[in-house]
Amino acid sequence: MRTGPLPRTSLTNGRKGQALIVMALIVLAALALAGPYGVLAWGESQAILKQRQERITRLEQERTELANLVERLDPEAADPDLVTELIRRDLNVAHPDEYVMEVEPAAP
Repeated sequence: MRTGPLPRTSLTNGRKGQALIVMALIVLAALALAGPYGVLAWGESQAILKQRQERITRLEQERTELANLVERLDPEAADPDLVTELIRRDLNVAHPDEYVMEVEPAAP
């Protein structure tokens, strides 16, 4: 049985392996801190999430308004007031007994 020091090559290989593991841990720690899903990106992700939730809320409100408008414009039972308003606004239509008066805007 051998009792002397180990050959130099086995010590060098062991240290290379340890150094490689340490470097891998450092890279993982850096990614956990500053990577795209790391701790530093968390605040930015929260801000983006908040913006998107606000946009979803606005879009849902707009969708509800449009659904209401579609319901009121149903050909089977259209809302007469809405139809009259849209015709007057979009087609510039007036009743024969109405007068149209053009008013110039006041000068600023």
